[in-house]
Formats: sequence, C-alpha cells, structure tokens
Amino acid sequence: MRACRSVHYREPRLCLPSAAQGAAVSEILLIVRVATLNLRDPMSASRVRCCQWLMLSMPLAWTLPSALSIGAQRIPLTNHLMETSPGLERLMTNRAELAGRILFGAAFYDEYRVSGSLDHDLDLMVDAGFSVIRVGESVWSTWEPEPGEYDLEWLLPVLDGAAARGIDVIVGTPTYAVPQWLQKLHPEIAAENATGSRVPWGGRQEINYVNKDFRAHAEGVIRAVASRYARHPAVIGFQVDNEPGLYLLHNRDAFEGFLDYLRKKYGTVEELNRQWGLVYWSHVLRDWSDLWAPDGNHSPQYALEWRRYQAEIVTEFISWQANIVREYARDDQFVTTCISYERPAVNDVEFVRDLDLTAGNPYYKMQDGLRIGVEVPRPELWWSSGVWGLFEQGDRMFSTAQAPFLVTETNAQSIGQSHWQNHPPFPGQIALAAFALISRGARMIEYWQWQTLPFGIETYWGGILPHSGKPGRIYAEVSDLGARIREIEPHLAGYVPDSDVAFVYSTDTKHTFEFYPPLADADGGPDVTSYLRIFDAFYRGAFEAGLQSRIIHPSQLLQLDPAELVRVHPVLVVPSLYVASDAELSYLVEYARAGGHLVLGIRTGYGDELARARVDVAPGPLAQAAGITYEEYSNLDNAVGIRASVPGFDGPGTATSWADSLELAEAEALMTYESGIYAGRPAVTTNVFGSGRVTYVGTVPDTDLARSILDWAVPSRLSRSWQATPEVTVVSGTAYSARVWFLSNWSAAIAGFTTPRDMDRRGERVPAGTRIQLDPWACEILLEPHDS
Repeated sequence: MRACRSVHYREPRLCLPSAAQGAAVSEILLIVRVATLNLRDPMSASRVRCCQWLMLSMPLAWTLPSALSIGAQRIPLTNHLMETSPGLERLMTNRAELAGRILFGAAFYDEYRVSGSLDHDLDLMVDAGFSVIRVGESVWSTWEPEPGEYDLEWLLPVLDGAAARGIDVIVGTPTYAVPQWLQKLHPEIAAENATGSRVPWGGRQEINYVNKDFRAHAEGVIRAVASRYARHPAVIGFQVDNEPGLYLLHNRDAFEGFLDYLRKKYGTVEELNRQWGLVYWSHVLRDWSDLWAPDGNHSPQYALEWRRYQAEIVTEFISWQANIVREYARDDQFVTTCISYERPAVNDVEFVRDLDLTAGNPYYKMQDGLRIGVEVPRPELWWSSGVWGLFEQGDRMFSTAQAPFLVTETNAQSIGQSHWQNHPPFPGQIALAAFALISRGARMIEYWQWQTLPFGIETYWGGILPHSGKPGRIYAEVSDLGARIREIEPHLAGYVPDSDVAFVYSTDTKHTFEFYPPLADADGGPDVTSYLRIFDAFYRGAFEAGLQSRIIHPSQLLQLDPAELVRVHPVLVVPSLYVASDAELSYLVEYARAGGHLVLGIRTGYGDELARARVDVAPGPLAQAAGITYEEYSNLDNAVGIRASVPGFDGPGTATSWADSLELAEAEALMTYESGIYAGRPAVTTNVFGSGRVTYVGTVPDTDLARSILDWAVPSRLSRSWQATPEVTVVSGTAYSARVWFLSNWSAAIAGFTTPRDMDRRGERVPAGTRIQLDPWACEILLEPHDS
C-alpha cells in the first residue's frame, strides 16, 4: 500500500491501487468492527478514519455485503459509515472547525470538460494541496434539462472522487443562470432595467427575483440539488445563487412591492408627502397609485428608499434560498453566497443576516497593479488596483459580519470577460495576494477557476490550468502556496486581523452620492464614484502610513457601547456620513466624549436619514463636538496647497475636489488653504471634547495629506517597532497561540526587514535584531507567541 497525502489529518492514510481494492474489502470491514470496539484508542480511531476513506473511495458499482455487524448491531452499508456508526469522526471539515482551518482550492466544473479526466484533475488538486472545491452553481439546464425532469447523478463522481481524496466540496444552487426552456416558457421572468424594457437573454442573472413563476421553478431545482447531496460526506456547505444584485429591478411586481414597502414604513401618503418634501415641483401624492416609476425620478428621498428596497429584494431572495437549503442540510454544514461588493442592489450587512458565513469575490489588478509606488488605473469597480486596494477588499469582507470570511473567487491569472486584458501575475504575486487576504481574515482562498474554459465569454479568464489542461507556472505557484498554507494553518487557529484605526463605511451615503454626487469627474460632470473617492482617500492614507484598518458600518456601531468602542478602536475615521440618523450622529459625539479620537470628513452630519439637508448650521449635531461651523463650501477644480498651522504637518499634501469654509469656534486650525477661494482659512481643525478629541477634515485629502493626518491621529501603531524597506508591508493578526506577522515585498527588487523582538520562523527561533532578506514578490510569516 502507498501513503495518501491529506490536509485533514496528520497521520497517513492508505490508498489502495484499484486492483487490490476488492481483495481488501473484508480486511476493511474487519478493521471497522475491531476499531469501533475501542474508539477511544488513538490507533483505533486512526484506523477507522483510514477505512472510512477507503469505503468512500470505492466505486458505487462494487458488490458489497448488504450490512455490517458491529457487536449485536447490523448496520446497512448503503449508508455512509460516518452517518451510521456513532463515535466515528467525520472525514471532512465541519462548520465548527473553520476557525482552525484555511481552506484552499478552486471552482471546478467537470461538466465543461472537453479533454483530460476527472481522476487526473483531482489528483493534481491533491498534489497542489487543495482542501476544497466549489461545484454546480452555473448549470441549471444540466441539473434540469426539461421542466420538472432532473438529472442529478452527473455530479456524483466529482463528489465521490473528492471525498476519496479528502477534498471538501461546496455545492452551489444554479439560480443565477436560467435555462432557455424557462425563459421561453415564462419570458416575463426577465428583469427590466427600465420600466417595460426587459434585459435581453443571452447573458446571466437577467432575472426578476420577485416573479412567482421564477420562484416556483427555482425552488424545484434548489430542493432537488439540496435533497440529493446534502447527506454526501464531501459536502461541507452550500452556496446559494452567485453574485446576486446585478440589476435594479423595474418590473411591475417589483414596483408593487416598493409601494408595499413604503406603505409599511410611512403609513399614509400624507406622511410620505411630508417626509419626502413632495410639495417641491408639485409631486404631492393623492393616493399610492400616484407614485411615479423610478425611471424619471428626480427626488433624492425616493432614490434612497428605492435603493434600500432593491437591496431588501436581494436579501430576501438569498434568505429564501438559504431557508430551503437548511431543510436538507446537516447541522454541521454552512450556507453562504458569494458577494460582488459593487453590485448595485446589495447591502452586504443586511445581505448576510440569514447566512452562516460571509463570502466574497475579491478581484484585483496584477503585475504593476500590485507594485507599491506605481499607479495603475482602475477601469472596473469590481476589481481593485494597488496594494492598498487589495487590503481594502479584505477589510470590506471582514466588515460585513465583523468576522472572518471565505474568498469564493479570486484571480488565478488574467481576469475579465475580454480578450484584451491579459495580465497574468508576476512570479510570486499569487502567494502575496493570498497571504494579504488571509492576513485580513480570510479562512478560505478559492480561485476562479481550475481550468481556463475553451468556450464562452470567459474564454480568456485564466484558470489555474491553461486551455491545454497541462500544469504550468501558475499551477506550480499555486502548489507551492498550498504547501505553505498547510504549513502555517495550525498557527492561524482563531486568527483575527489586528487594527490600528477604524473607518465608518456608509452604504446609504454611497447610494445617495451615486444619485447626486458632490464631486465632479475629470470632465467636469457628476462623479458617481464620489463616495468611493472620499472613503478611499482616507483608507489609502492610513495604509500608506503603515496602519492596519477595521471597517465598521453605522448599524454595527449602534450595537456597541461608545466607551467599549473607544477601548477597542481609540481612533475612528468617518470619511463621509451624509445619510445619518440623529442616533448615529449622537453616537459619534458620545464616542468622542468617552475618550475616542473622532476624525470627520466632508458632508458628515449634513444630511439626515432620508438624505434631507439638515437646517442646522453645519455640521449639525456634530458642530459643538467638532468646535467648528460652516455654511459655505466649494468644489475645487484644481488641487490647492495646504500650509501647516502647527508643528507636525510639514510634509507635502494638497486639498482636492472639495473645500468647506470652516469657522473656528473652540477648535484649533491644524492646516489652512494656501490659495483659492478660501485661502488662509482652516482646512483641517481639531478640538478637545470631553475625554476625547474631534478632528475635522474639510476637504478630500490627497494621499500625502491623508497619510500626514492619520500618522498624526494614530501616534502608535502595531508595526511601528519594525524596520523595513519601503516596499515591505507589515501586517498582523492575533491567533490562539501567537501574534502572526505577514511581511511582504511588493516589488521586483530585493527588500528586507529587521525583527524588533524574538520571533519563530518555521519552527526556529529568530532573535530580535535579525535582518531578514525578502526576495522579489515574496512573503515571510513570523510568529510571536503570546507567552514570549
């Protein structure tokens, strides 16, 4: 017999050559019978797991005894041993074990196969250190080729083969890719991206989630897939749908649902008229039927509620699916979906409320897009550019539930539905990016996809294997990464990323700024990415200052005592909170009063919970705590220089895009405008308030200015004692046994760092003061045990 590699258990398992399997059946059954007599014995338990794997690896066509006698009990062999033998340990990962695991794998679609073999691919996955694959989410027409006729057995060889090799499986429900027979049977299920204008068929996700006929057929395939495979031992969880929320639905039934949403929230049209200010432009409603369709809407209050309702549609749709799957899923299986964070109809915090885990799809620009010091344009919002942007994606995913997350898709090489964006990674960048995401809380790294497709719009979206299916450089680098993840995995049990500063992220403000942006784009028109520009300016400044960040949403703030938040996050940055309730703004005031340093950006406190401008002198309820007021503001067509008013801000930096004309009350001016309409007036102020401090930034800072502000606001950071070359990021998190440090060289040059204290590296002690060299695009992981 030969040894079988496994990422699940440290002891070796046995793999029988196929010719020897049949002869070993009686021996296997004997081992089971003897081992179960003493399951507390470690050797017995090991042998049980070994034979359990062997049983799962046998082809279904084998003729086996109908039952196995254990003591006086006769157990049917048609049931998997893990389900029928009390005390036997499961082979695969269960939900409770995820805190101690870093799953590693790819999306795998055997149904797309045109060459090679399933066994060969699965063996390559084992050699690459895979512990998980995702399957089945894109082929409704394969699961259900005709209405009500299900073909469910095509996936069984994949699951059996995965189980035989110790690879976990996440099964997807296929509701985002509607079969052609369904759109012919019910063409009215098509999404309308404008009232009466259906999204043409031929892509994906062109579906109206609230349509009853769609729901009926979707429920059928969900139940068929879940009931067939929930009990398979390889399946550790389900992904329902895939990247939902692509369209804002203008269908009539969706609009009727919007009216119900408004009736429930406002009660009467008179109250809606009052709160929305519909006296403006004669928009007053006599009854609910007077409400206009969203296509021509010019009311910001309507727009905000419309976006909230659209997010509610998606949240309800995913919760509905999750609840169906749970009727069949085992208690140890999880249910999730994968989030594309820039989908227009997604509020990620609400989105995951009925899911067990957050899962997201961070894509990013490779090559120079991951080189520190190089600016590469970001042509699409669904991917990031820049090292800081990759880390921000990780922090966004952690923020959704304030918990570790799964990466269900990310780059293996070139990404995009195109033939002109081929940018495979520089050698080493695959591991760098994976460890960056792990350092921010990822418990799974899963690539999209295993093999590059030979057909379809994603023909040139690169997988781990090329079109030929032959392992090459990308496979070799993924394999090396798999080995490193297995090596570090035991030390990441319970890992939570560290943070030096917290940021408030407002989805409502983002959506409102998409409707009527405060900033202009390069051509002088409205910039629908205004919120991202403002938020990213501060986040990137913190990153460039060497700070680690935590992102928090307004609804999450209100669940915490302000004094407790001060203890955990003594500096809280609010880049822009335009849509804000009185309770949220009062919370910020109490945070500063309790001892926190509150850093406020433009438009914060200017609007209320319905995006109505407050009639108080700006910044409204925050004015007293901030020690400033303003009534006037201006866009900046060109960057304006900033002059420091106090020591500590002598570095470069400019004000961009916007300027508030600040009036000092109790606050002190830290910086003033050098030129322009507000030359000589305060640009950045600070005020001692209660036991804390409030700093107001009345402009959109460029990277240098943001870095200076945050370096001043956060004088102590976890990485400050490290000495590293500029190309190296120093990031950390706290696991059960140690603080784990990730030191990464984001350049093509040799870099290095010096350890500030004694560390452990791959089982060896590294004394304080040791200089370590980092090769180009390399990452080193060091452990600082808690008892050191």
